[in-house]
Amino acid sequence: MRHFLSTEDWSRNELQSILDRARELRSSPMGNALKGKSVALMFFNPSLRTRSSFQIGVQQLGGIAIVLDAQGQTWPVEFEEGAIMDGGPEEHIKEAARVLSRYADLIAIRCFPKFQDWETERDDPLITAYAKHATVPVINMETIVHPCQELAMMLALQDRHGDVAGKDFLLTWVPHPKPLNTAVANSAVLMASKMGMNVRMLIPDDVYQLDERYMDAAERFCGENNARFSVTTDIEEAYTGAHAVYAKSWGALPFYGAWEGEAPYRAKGAGFMIDDAKMALTDAATVSHCLPMRRNVKIADSVVDSPAFLGIEEAENRLHVQKAMMERLVQGSDG
Repeated sequence: MRHFLSTEDWSRNELQSILDRARELRSSPMGNALKGKSVALMFFNPSLRTRSSFQIGVQQLGGIAIVLDAQGQTWPVEFEEGAIMDGGPEEHIKEAARVLSRYADLIAIRCFPKFQDWETERDDPLITAYAKHATVPVINMETIVHPCQELAMMLALQDRHGDVAGKDFLLTWVPHPKPLNTAVANSAVLMASKMGMNVRMLIPDDVYQLDERYMDAAERFCGENNARFSVTTDIEEAYTGAHAVYAKSWGALPFYGAWEGEAPYRAKGAGFMIDDAKMALTDAATVSHCLPMRRNVKIADSVVDSPAFLGIEEAENRLHVQKAMMERLVQGSDG
């Protein structure tokens, strides 16, 4: 049995096989891989693309999707080992995961960090506990990484650029009124580096470096692929010659849970919005974002509305890559 928690745990060849299958499913969307099977979709946080694409994808493969609002329509769950449950949670994850496994053939979870203590939350405790105690495959619909999004991103890049190995991928921090989760940024550098791209990160200040786990992994994957990994605060250096630009805002981890101290560092990125002048420095680069996206804050209208923008294709690809991934998981589980 295999879980899909992070692409860090899957080989480049395995991920490419999922992408190749996703292309087939895009051309011929209906199938029976999930016929007679059910998928539990647990949402601890709101969703538009994730919920829609998973529900529709399960239906197109002949299965049944059960959507659970885990914030208000199920019991609060305790997931710490040895907990004395005399507080809010009514049920332990040991029971919840095993019972849900008796009902569903796949369990998918969306659970953002609480922005309280990164040293604890960097271990992804809730989905890790579900994966430990479930007896069916568990899928990450976004926690501290977003593996489904990065598959969709890579499918869009390969469609436009062909073989992406050796091409220059720029992950740029962009402005946002508030600090956000690092999940998509973590996933973007994991996927781009694993697929052999030269990865650059553009940040307003060194405080915006990602957790060392993802920085080290990106550097390791680049090394394995004879590619380069670099971090800069220089806009011109970052954009010059890039083939693919990826936009994301995230909070600075040194201020995790105490965001008021981040304000002066966030102000350094006031000029980081992607615009025509920056894109002119690239090698006719594509640009994308995971969505939702604040126009004229993160990316200028003129860029979003240009042929270079891949955000819509990437969003559509969520449907196809998730179907390919679920098909792979149930085939492994059945075998």
